[in-house]
Amino acid sequence: MRLARFRAVRPTTGDPVSSAPAVDPSENPTNLASIRRWLWWCIVAVFAAVVVGGITRLTESGLSITEWKPVGGVLPPMSAAAWEVAYRAFLEIPQAQSTHLGITLAGFKAIYWWEWFHRILARGVGLVFAIPFLYLLVRGRMPRRFILPLAALPMLTLAQGVLGWYMVASGLVERDNVSAYRLAAHLALAMAILAVAVWIRDGLGQSATRERASRAWRRGLAALTALVTTTVITGAFVAGLRAGKIFNTFPLMGGDLVPVGYGQLSPWWTNAFENPAAAQFNHRLLAIFTGLVVIGVAWFASRAEHAVLPAAARRATLVLSGVVLLQVAIGITTLLFAVPITLGVLHQFVGVFAFMAALTALRRA
Repeated sequence: MRLARFRAVRPTTGDPVSSAPAVDPSENPTNLASIRRWLWWCIVAVFAAVVVGGITRLTESGLSITEWKPVGGVLPPMSAAAWEVAYRAFLEIPQAQSTHLGITLAGFKAIYWWEWFHRILARGVGLVFAIPFLYLLVRGRMPRRFILPLAALPMLTLAQGVLGWYMVASGLVERDNVSAYRLAAHLALAMAILAVAVWIRDGLGQSATRERASRAWRRGLAALTALVTTTVITGAFVAGLRAGKIFNTFPLMGGDLVPVGYGQLSPWWTNAFENPAAAQFNHRLLAIFTGLVVIGVAWFASRAEHAVLPAAARRATLVLSGVVLLQVAIGITTLLFAVPITLGVLHQFVGVFAFMAALTALRRA
């Protein structure tokens, strides 16, 4: 009698106990570890593309390939006649009549190989993002909640390729360099790709019951991340306008605090994006301001109680401060030496690394 009564009151399929959401079987430590390894290689690939892209820009190689062939462009010229065709096509663009005036076929080959390698590496980055994603997805090793966020990575890398050509095309007809706006957009999209990979990867390594920083610290680190991001993007305008080649003194610019010709363009807001003197001044000002803010944040972080800033977030914040201060020092040195290739590439690399460090600090808060 008692057993029958017990069976009669067992939960049915409509009860809360039975209707609880099932655990995703693909979300296990082995699969999560595979995703973390994949995202790590994605991050490495983005940094490699940033470095080679920086070399391509600083050697003025980016316009050496005057056409975009996503598939056929994998192969470089394979004969003397093919090299001659590519060389003659390059001589038709404005940059060949200014920056590369008098360039020989041998000199053309030197810049061609940098741009070709940059494009091949970009295709390789796309494969690093796409192939492991598809493999994990097809094999059922991709947790459902990560499918859409991680699908953004191969899609963004595809968009980056299209944007890269759109940038190059801006320098083939009426100007001898690429649009600074498009160059900044190209860098910003690379940072967006990096942000997705870093944010998800770092989250996979944290416990679901991890401690969170106080609201004030989360908001503060979000603002600091935005500041670092803005500073890096303004550096793209300095690069796009070749503004690092002028006013190679510090802290004054041509003997003045504010350079002559700072506001010469109209409307006024275009100076920040199209006036080399203004672009360099703004970038300097933002970099110094960011460095000072970082010093202050690091000081408060080192003294913050664990209850408001957990240890993981504190360590990440202190790492961020070190990276930003190193970047300021590299930036000043790069400027004083009129942007040699090695320092210019290092400056770009550490700038993107500072962005990653800021994002990591925010994620851990």
